[in-house]
Amino acid sequence: MPAQPLHQKPQFFNPEYLKLTGQGTAVDASTRQIAKQRMHILFILAEQTVHENPNLAERYIETARKIAMSAKIRLPTECRRQVCKHCKSFILPGVNCRVRLQHRREPHMVITCLKCGGKTRIPITRKENRKHE
Repeated sequence: MPAQPLHQKPQFFNPEYLKLTGQGTAVDASTRQIAKQRMHILFILAEQTVHENPNLAERYIETARKIAMSAKIRLPTECRRQVCKHCKSFILPGVNCRVRLQHRREPHMVITCLKCGGKTRIPITRKENRKHE
């Protein structure tokens, strides 16, 4: 790519360039729905196989995360809590993570990954304080 003057935008900001390279393309609703279904299936399979083959469960989670990133969707909350934020491994209470409830200050739940030792704190709110959605 030849040098451009400083006052011009680089080539990769050009919409025609993005169309030619396939970058910046939008994902339609049907693709997102299929991705959500596949991620849900992979999380169920990981939960079923974590006892017999933890490496296979890790592979399922890695694949589900890649599907979410390629479809540009977030993992659902229940799935997000089954992935360690520090080492990105699959965690299941009683198998490879520890769950403790803390009542001091604000009540919260501490999930400790037994693989990397990372701790995740999730606040516990009372029903009266929750926002109505």
